[in-house]
Amino acid sequence: MWSKTYSKRVRGVQSEKVWNLWTDVNQWHTWQSDIEYAKLNGEFNVGNTFGLKPKGGPAVSIEIVAVESGRQFTDLTRFPGARMFGCHEFIAHGDELEIRTTVSIEGFLSFLWKKIVAENVAHGMAEQTEALIEKARSA
Repeated sequence: MWSKTYSKRVRGVQSEKVWNLWTDVNQWHTWQSDIEYAKLNGEFNVGNTFGLKPKGGPAVSIEIVAVESGRQFTDLTRFPGARMFGCHEFIAHGDELEIRTTVSIEGFLSFLWKKIVAENVAHGMAEQTEALIEKARSA
């Protein structure tokens, strides 16, 4: 298995605002510059899916596999021979909020999907986190 984590601590960002932005999947395109759209099928609950179309790439179906309301969620994208997980969480540290994203990929073809998809996702985590922080501060 391969994984990459990006984490940043910030002040002046409310965890409720971060959670609301994360769970409003249909609006992700308003603060994530690397996607054309995301569309949630149903509620933001385990077992439900959303479609996501990255700019310059094909649309994919992603399943929500874990939710700890108000704190973290994990999504799963299935590829032939591999599974890619995205874990999105925040942790309170006194007056700071740590926002952490981890992407991991496993399976016998994970080496291939790492090169095709996962490394690009990991490369964009810092920019995505900054956009999330900016949007949370202005919400």
